[in-house]
Amino acid sequence: MNWRLLSRLSVYSTKTQLRQYTATGNHQPSNLDNYGAILEQFPEGIQMSFAYGSGVFKQQGQSDTQVKKNMIDLIFVVDDSYKWHHKNIKQNKKHYSCLKYFGAKQVANVQEKYGAAVYFNTKVQCAGREIKYGVISTKQLITDLLDWSTLYVSGRMHKPIRILIPPTKTELCSAMQINLENAIHAALLLLPETFSEEELYEQIAALSYDGDFRMKFGEDKNKITNIVKPNMAYFRKLYEQILLKEEHVKWSIKQGVLEQYPNQVSQFHHLNLLPKTVQSNLLACMHRRPGKYPDLEEIIRQLAFDSNCADYVRQSIAEIVKESSRSQSIKGIFTAGIVKSVLYSSRKVQKMMDSKK
Repeated sequence: MNWRLLSRLSVYSTKTQLRQYTATGNHQPSNLDNYGAILEQFPEGIQMSFAYGSGVFKQQGQSDTQVKKNMIDLIFVVDDSYKWHHKNIKQNKKHYSCLKYFGAKQVANVQEKYGAAVYFNTKVQCAGREIKYGVISTKQLITDLLDWSTLYVSGRMHKPIRILIPPTKTELCSAMQINLENAIHAALLLLPETFSEEELYEQIAALSYDGDFRMKFGEDKNKITNIVKPNMAYFRKLYEQILLKEEHVKWSIKQGVLEQYPNQVSQFHHLNLLPKTVQSNLLACMHRRPGKYPDLEEIIRQLAFDSNCADYVRQSIAEIVKESSRSQSIKGIFTAGIVKSVLYSSRKVQKMMDSKK
């Protein structure tokens, strides 16, 4: 962890700021009854939980009735994956594929060592709703939020989420805030001088989809627009304070227009604050050019003057998503089982076909 990251972490260490962040992430629909009934079906040890996706937030073209029928996507954050799976296999054995017969230790190993360090159980009937829940360790989540090591769960947290169990660990709360700031820095590098508020949020939402093979086959082609349009107010809750404090962009709130000046000073600023994995990919990308092996600081300075800076940033982010989405999808065949995987994939394909009509 470099000194720039340490200095950013220290900014969010007070209890007041943690409460403010939790509140910001929790401006969602108020009915908690169904979520409470769902959480009661799981063992203790969940340090944080949130819901996301089309079963929680209305998407373009959906009715309220459709939202209530859609599968609810959940993330459970646990400190000790082995201990939690051990208890959950005893309590909810039917949720797991045949991997459960190898024991909780192997389930935890599959979670931690393969794909995006998340273990999903899908198409689970719970408290009258169909749910899919992913389990990730606190340590792995913090790494992904800060470094974008997989941009898998961190990418989902760029978009509105419904926090069910608020985080209490200072380091996790800080990492959540930095993840949102990272999204702003990356998006501004990819956007033109003038853009709308909606275009900003669409660019942020797209960060974790560029490079995902499922966007070419198996996902609604209008997915990003469908996510952003009906949820502008929620996106604004997440990013308003960050944008107001960002000196390299001017936001005319009443007009819904933002302006930036993508010169070498602003580009250097944003590049310098990108997550570690993006910076590493930029270094590898630029090293393909002939010449001596450069260091990161030299690359950032060089890119700040490069008219193709946005292309390199986009490529570097897409490389992260490409790898994690591919490996996590392969892993899903084993964690969900073949039958559930086929049913889940067929539903995705149907959505894609519907979006083409």
